[in-house]
Amino acid sequence: MNFKLKNSETIFNGKIIELKVDHIEYDSGNLGIREVAVHPGGAAVVAVKDDGKIILVKQFRHPIQQSILELPAGKLDKGEDPLVCATRELSEETGYKAGKFEKLGVISTSPGFCTEILHLYLAVDLIAGNHHREEGEYGMQVLEFSMDEIEQMIENGGIIDAKTICGIYMAKKKLKIS
Repeated sequence: MNFKLKNSETIFNGKIIELKVDHIEYDSGNLGIREVAVHPGGAAVVAVKDDGKIILVKQFRHPIQQSILELPAGKLDKGEDPLVCATRELSEETGYKAGKFEKLGVISTSPGFCTEILHLYLAVDLIAGNHHREEGEYGMQVLEFSMDEIEQMIENGGIIDAKTICGIYMAKKKLKIS
């Protein structure tokens, strides 16, 4: 690290994120400002059915003003184990429960300005059930795609969500799908 933190000020504390402005001093003596979105992190699930189909959800995302395909995912509650979050979000958004979860890895979603770390999981031995969505998720659709279909959508811009692209890549490696 070639700088030290001189001062940090919270300018907004919301339901999901906290916004901070950090004043830093580089080793050279130059001053800088960093705006930081503090996020609790989350978990996302690559849920694979016995027939090889992968469960994705389609939902409207207000910040980008469009509906997108993505993995079931959600925000960690304070102090929550990421596996507990992954289990809850899979069931809440899709109705599926998994007989087995395996951690695929972690990703930093936007390290230039955000502290969010997402824990990615593979879920197999799925059992269908009823979803129990939160208010903002009522219009969500649950869809199933083959790995080939998902890769085709990634290649042609039909899937733009970074956690989904990363999760699919990691799951493909773990499942040794060519």
